[in-house]
Amino acid sequence: MEVICNGVHSTHSHSGPEMENRNPKIRAVNLGGWLVTEGWIKPSLFDAIPNKDFLDGTQLQFKSMMVGKYLCAESGGGSRVVATSTGTPAVAKPPAVSGSRWETFRLWRIDERLFHFRVATKQFVGLDSGGDGVDLVATCHSPGTPETFEIVRNPSDPSHVRIKASNGSFLQVRTEERVTADYQCDKSDAWEDEDPSLFVMSFTKRLEGEFQVTNGLGPQKAPKVMGEHWSTFIVEDDFKFVAENGLNAVRIPVGWWIASDPNPPPPYVGGSLAFLDSAFSWAEKYGLKVIIDLHAAPGSQNGWEHSSSRDGFQEWGETDETIQQTLRVIEFLTSRYTKSPSLYAVDLLNEPLAEILPLETVTNYYRAGHNAVRKHSSTAYVIMSRVVGSSGPELLLPVASGLDRTVVDKHYYVMFSTKFNTIEDNLNFINKDTSDQLDHLATSDGPLTFVGEWVVEWTVNGATKEEYQKFAEAQLEVYGKATFGWAYWTLKCARNHWSLEWMIENGYIKL
Repeated sequence: MEVICNGVHSTHSHSGPEMENRNPKIRAVNLGGWLVTEGWIKPSLFDAIPNKDFLDGTQLQFKSMMVGKYLCAESGGGSRVVATSTGTPAVAKPPAVSGSRWETFRLWRIDERLFHFRVATKQFVGLDSGGDGVDLVATCHSPGTPETFEIVRNPSDPSHVRIKASNGSFLQVRTEERVTADYQCDKSDAWEDEDPSLFVMSFTKRLEGEFQVTNGLGPQKAPKVMGEHWSTFIVEDDFKFVAENGLNAVRIPVGWWIASDPNPPPPYVGGSLAFLDSAFSWAEKYGLKVIIDLHAAPGSQNGWEHSSSRDGFQEWGETDETIQQTLRVIEFLTSRYTKSPSLYAVDLLNEPLAEILPLETVTNYYRAGHNAVRKHSSTAYVIMSRVVGSSGPELLLPVASGLDRTVVDKHYYVMFSTKFNTIEDNLNFINKDTSDQLDHLATSDGPLTFVGEWVVEWTVNGATKEEYQKFAEAQLEVYGKATFGWAYWTLKCARNHWSLEWMIENGYIKL
């Protein structure tokens, strides 16, 4: 018998694992890079973007050719922009939020030619409205025309640039203490070192997430490019492949904007919800469970590209509105798929970051998120992701233990956890440290445990296929201790070892 609920085909006679058994161990794979973009998973998605060096969130530094120092926002913002910084270009480590150097400017892309520059205190560079209106300041919170700039690159050396302001003039460094937008450049081919309008531009960070690809493509191109990506990157045959290769579930990352489909706020484009519907239909057909994973929350819960951050700032949880909006997304997703026998769990928030976010904000949200799921489903598990940067997932045990059918999720990426460059060191870390932590989390009266992301990759150079196989076996054995199960990251990826499909087809992993 086939019924339709909320646009989702629900087939009640399906092959594969028995759905009514509510707690078999999950052996899953993530469908990363599909409904939430991550550029490194599929770099070609960005090919059609004009002037794609300058995507939203690109972090730039500008060194004056005249004075040999970097432009910077005094005090990180709220005052003038000067050319006094002697620091060398910073290598930004994600998420590069509160520790940003004052000489780093984050782009907001208006179109392929025009940009806003955001500084460390989240204000925007613009022209001072007082005086003669040409002094450069960083005092505005809502950018408009005075905060709009164009970066003009030297055709023969693109690292040498001029910056054109909204008044039609170029920035120039008059002194270290004064930068103005009043330089007239008649000869665009004159790029002399002593020119006060010339800067050496350096990139310190790039973001390639959903915001970057859709805003970079623009409203004309984005719907076509994204629609083609969604319809080809993951297809029904992939669910068949998953079911035939020892797996019983998929974890599907989604972004908050999917709840506004078919008309999400710009620059996001509509259409992804239909593919999530298809995923449920395919999961039912092949007897697979589905974990819906809210990977990107409004304002970004971690400042990383996979949370669709616009510029690397983490702004989820700063206001109650972002939390309420997120709860509405959780409720929308649960209610839409609650009648599907494949809905197995809802992952409330992927990898919130503790650098700025108070733990209490996250735990309060998790309680409210559990209630949002329970409004529509009494059986779906509720997954709570460890707060990255806090002391560990055990901090979630008190909140999760007081609620029903909860799961604590800890991601294990060995290459980020250690600097080990020998095979034995990596294996020892898995077999001892990771194993001990999973044992510690598995309390008899607490939540289930889940390794929601892991991969057979490490920092060992020149490892053989057999050594990768050994590494895979060790992880499978240890992560098998997780009482809820595990999910490999990810099914398809431009980097071979991150692609479970490639790893299976080439005999690196056996499930």
